[in-house]
Amino acid sequence: MADGGAGIGVGPYQELTFDAQGDVDPATRAAVARMEATDLLVFAHGWNSDRSTATRLYDSFFAPFPGLVGSGVRLGYVGVVWPSIRFSDEPIPDFDRHGALAQAPAGPALDAATRGALDGFWPGRGPELDRIAALLEERPDAEAAFTEFAALVRELVGAGPAGPSALAAPGVPDVFCLEAVAVCRALTAALAEAGAAGGEDAAGGEGPAGPAPDGARAGLAPGDGLRALWGGAKELLRQATYYEMKRRAGVVGEHGLGPVLADLAGRRPALRFHLIGHSFGARVVSFSLRAVPEGARHVKSLTLLQGAFSHYAFSDRLPHDPGRGGVLRGLQHRVDGPVVACHSSHDSALGVFYPLASRMAGDSAGLLGFDERWGAIGHDGVQAVPGTPRMALDRALSGGLPGAGCVSVDAGSVVRRGGPPSGAHSDICHEELARIVVGAGRMGR
Repeated sequence: MADGGAGIGVGPYQELTFDAQGDVDPATRAAVARMEATDLLVFAHGWNSDRSTATRLYDSFFAPFPGLVGSGVRLGYVGVVWPSIRFSDEPIPDFDRHGALAQAPAGPALDAATRGALDGFWPGRGPELDRIAALLEERPDAEAAFTEFAALVRELVGAGPAGPSALAAPGVPDVFCLEAVAVCRALTAALAEAGAAGGEDAAGGEGPAGPAPDGARAGLAPGDGLRALWGGAKELLRQATYYEMKRRAGVVGEHGLGPVLADLAGRRPALRFHLIGHSFGARVVSFSLRAVPEGARHVKSLTLLQGAFSHYAFSDRLPHDPGRGGVLRGLQHRVDGPVVACHSSHDSALGVFYPLASRMAGDSAGLLGFDERWGAIGHDGVQAVPGTPRMALDRALSGGLPGAGCVSVDAGSVVRRGGPPSGAHSDICHEELARIVVGAGRMGR
């Protein structure tokens, strides 16, 4: 097996690096342009606290490919690196056995690795982050402390000043404007639902089978008072990083990755591109389709692994608002092959936390239930796109994938490992998923 360099066991391998504004590093762009290949696998990571974590992900995911493709296929491997973040208490199966996760504090306090990652994610915000870290460490039993904490988070996301009649800035979720204690109480309950903060005991011992008392669902023990809600406060900070990653992912995809690949395709029209994205990286590669020129056929497949964006993204008409379509409506037709959305019900990050901001904002009224309206594509696949088949993973592997259009593949049979709070969200390094990519791109033997 060829050594691709940069700690990658396959080759040729190159990184393609973007900043938060979508500007590409010219040296990495030039290196990718020189790659000798018939097909480029272009993989965008989701949450990662540093480049080394992304590199390990790429090394693990790419490993099976040389043994899966046909003799006429010469693969090139591209790892997209863009500014994102992962808290150290968000486990990646097989990655964290001896890493930062083992050193992360059990409570809401920020460990050194996460605190350092936040500095890189929000540069120049050291004083605000120091105060946030101090509040999470001290856990004051006072409503005013939660109000202060929420105001600091609002500053990080640019939501504007707080106040009883405050409105979020355009595009900023309303959750950052709601009353602080109520938000932290709801987030604490969600952590209990996902098995964190004491797991089933914190959720009253019933799990999904039945409701627990209100206090238990919020992770509260008698006499705990407000101190028990600081886990929810930490979750509000995490939600702020998710919001910022979501925004960045769209920018990097549309204004960075898409134009770079379109330019390369114009120079090398025989080169075939297969786009892969995990979590918010699925949003990166999907938004890159906005930069595919009309009639261009260089993108041969798009595979989304636990995608952290709306399951209605490709829909022409939203079920709850038929006058509007999804943010990527119709863009699946710019792929000369299938758009495969792999999803898993074991993903707590998408099944519990992704829709929570909308739920707490009271914006789930209407004919559809909250889960249906606010679901993520990595939780239950593509929705409201007529003709989209739904397949189990074994059927997709044995019977093949459609030649074009959207398809949802239930990968829960392999994407199932991972602890709270994110569940199986990062359990994606499986040969079965590599085979899905090969099948989608018609690269098999």
